[in-house]
Amino acid sequence: QLQLVESGGGLVQPGGSLRLSCAASGFTLDYYAISWFRQAPGKAREGVSCINSSGGTILYADSVKGRFTISKDNANNTVYLQMNSLKPEDTAVYYCVADSICWNIYYWGQGIQVTVSS
Repeated sequence: QLQLVESGGGLVQPGGSLRLSCAASGFTLDYYAISWFRQAPGKAREGVSCINSSGGTILYADSVKGRFTISKDNANNTVYLQMNSLKPEDTAVYYCVADSICWNIYYWGQGIQVTVSS
């Protein structure tokens, strides 16, 4: 069964950090780009970050540049999103998705809640 499973979300205070993980099973991430999207209530889905299959291309939304870092661990078939200096506006459900290129969606994870609040 092909799956993407996110973990690492939760509640954090403004200025805090979280690390999201996206673990793949049933397929190898060696051949896939992984993108992180987020969606807050009442807002459009937003592409946050992407890393391509080789890891040679990394993209960030302007809203997270300098605060978020995406990385890929092929040995563990997992992609990470390190989120630092979190702001209340980062509150959303975060999804990881896989496809052959960045920002396309072939496989979805189930999503994980990130809440930034004091």
